[in-house]
Order: sequence, then structure tokens, then C-alpha cells
Amino acid sequence: MPISKGTQAFPRAEYLRRLVAVKAEMARRDVDVLVVTSTPNISYLTGNRTRITALHAVVVSIHKEEPAFIVRRIDVPGGFHQTFLERDNVIGYPEKLIGNPDKNGFDAVIDYIHELGHANRGVGLEFGYLTAQASEKFKARLPKARIVDCTKAVDWIRMVKSDLEITVMREVAAISDAGMMRAAEVIRPGVREADAAAEIVGTLLRGAKGKPGTDMPAILMCSSPRTGTPHVQWSEDVFRDGSQINLEFGGRRHGYAVGIMRTFTIGAPSDRLRRLHEAEVAGLEAALDTVRPGRTCSDVANAFYRKLTSMGFEKDTRCGYPIGIDWTEPTASLNDGDMTELKPNMTFHLMLGNWIDEDFGYVISETFRVTDAGVEVLTSVPRKIFEL
Repeated sequence: MPISKGTQAFPRAEYLRRLVAVKAEMARRDVDVLVVTSTPNISYLTGNRTRITALHAVVVSIHKEEPAFIVRRIDVPGGFHQTFLERDNVIGYPEKLIGNPDKNGFDAVIDYIHELGHANRGVGLEFGYLTAQASEKFKARLPKARIVDCTKAVDWIRMVKSDLEITVMREVAAISDAGMMRAAEVIRPGVREADAAAEIVGTLLRGAKGKPGTDMPAILMCSSPRTGTPHVQWSEDVFRDGSQINLEFGGRRHGYAVGIMRTFTIGAPSDRLRRLHEAEVAGLEAALDTVRPGRTCSDVANAFYRKLTSMGFEKDTRCGYPIGIDWTEPTASLNDGDMTELKPNMTFHLMLGNWIDEDFGYVISETFRVTDAGVEVLTSVPRKIFEL
């Protein structure tokens, strides 16, 4: 019996709306066909969340309503099941292209472009998401095409969310909040870090308010003496009296992420940590008060930097980034000098982690949405140091 279509995160009309925007950008660049290889962009245009390891791509033709999803043949059922696409638009290539030193899945993509009759037209590629070898393959096999670099073309379009996407991100925010509150329940002296991480992951997967997580989240658990660095996971150790724990994670639902960071101490925090916390929270509030359409990413960042500096501290890293499908959208940056204009339904992770010395750091963050008049903070965990 053929596999059925799975539950879709969004209605068909939402995906077609996104494709209309992409095709308008293609027309502006005089591109007839766009080859999308970025995993988040593929998810954005199709709804796919299948973990495909072999080479694959979405091919958007400016003349066709739906794109084609070209995958390894064994991934066709999953691709059909998880996307909004009609069955004929999930195209499988043969196993002989797997482990073949001369040909691979991108040869199937190029063959499809020839079948469309676009081999001598404008062809857009996401060069930033292709290896040099793959880029050369497209150029060699499409010698008459006008190859156009369309890296981040889709990324910039998906930076402004639809109301349907915002609804999903609110659901994810509730999951992120639940995970952090579970952390406050399980982090205790003598508890293994791995066991605490397992409890947090379990909460993020079980979800909140009847909405489960749909993907495995990453957990960053930087405990003493690793509080001066941001990107390590749990250790094989146990929590101890006097330990500090910096946590960063986020729920995941239908590919969307909402980040949250908080600092924990087992016992009273040091005076230095408490003063830094007070300065960071004041800076966070100053940054949020700056958010409104027409302001820039630089405006938001500098509101934070000014407040932090006035209270005796510095931060030499950026203040955050757009977030949505996947964790970091590779477009704007909440940083001094980024003049990207804020627009309603842009979403950002206001990430104020501050790693001052190798043995001293602190984290706090919120995920927010730009509204028509200001800001909506999606996460809602208390802005405090959790003293356990």
C-alpha cells in the first residue's frame, strides 16, 4: 500500500505563497530555474524534515507551480510523506549514483534541468552551500547556462515570517520555557550532568501545551570550570556545591527553533556574577525597548552595549541573530554596524552570553518578534540567576 501524505505543518497555500516570493526574486535576477541545496531552505519551500544524508536538492522552475524535490530513490516515500508536494514532484535517482566516484545525485539534478529545457537559460545556484567540486560540476555540465549566484536569496525571504510561522514559533517558545524550568528542577548537587541533560531533552521532546517537539535539540551545558566558553555540552561529571551552570537550548517543532539561555548556581552567586547579571538584564531591557519597525539591528545592539558599558562591563561578541527554521538564519546580525531594517514578523534570538575570562562567563537570552508597533518576547522564563 503506498505511503500516505503526513500531517503538514502548514497548508498548501502557505508554501505556494513562499514560492511566489522566491519566483519574484528569480525574475528580478533573470533566473529561470533555482537549485536549492540549503537544508533549512528546502524545509522552508517544501516542509521536508526527512534526514536525507545523500545529495539532494529542490529545483524551482519559474514556469511550474510546484518545485521538484530530487532525492535518493529510497528517500522518495519520506519526501512525499513529509512535504506538501504532489507525488510526481518527488523524484528519485538510482542507487548507482551512490558511492560512485564519477557521478552523484547532482548529476540527476542537472539532468532534470536539461529535461526542463533550462540548460541554456539563467540557472541560480546557492554557491555558499555547495562544495567547490559540486559547483564545478554544474558549470561543466551546463556550459550554455548563465550561472547566477543566488546564495542567501531564499534565506532573506524567509527572514520575515508569516503569521502561521509565528504561531508555530509561539508553540516552540512554550517548549523552550518548559525545558528551562525542568532544568531548574533537576540540577542539584550530586546529579550527573548527563542525567540532567536527559531530563531536559525529554521535556523538549514531550513538548508543552499539547504540542510535542519534533526534532532532537542540542543542549549546551557549560558548567564549572567551563563557564568561560559557550559551545560545550554536558560532561561525565556531577554537579557540585558552588558550581555555576550556563545553559543554552531551544525547542524544535516542524523545523523551527526558539532559543533561550539562563545561568544557574548551586549556592549563592559571587558578587561579580550578580553585578554582571544586573547589568545584562538592564541591557536586555534597553535592547527590547529599542525594537520597532524602521529601527536597525545596529540600533538594538548598541542600546544593549551602551547600557552594559555604563554599568561597568563590556561584551565583545554580537548580541544575537535571526532565528526560525534551523537555529541561526545566515542573514542579519544584532551587531554594531548592521543596518538591516527591522520589519514586522522578523524573529531574533537576543543572545547576550558574555564570556569574559576563561573561567568566568554568564548567559541570558530571549527570542523576540518584531511587531507592528514594537516587540513581542516569545520566551517567558524569569530573568534571574537560578540559585539552587
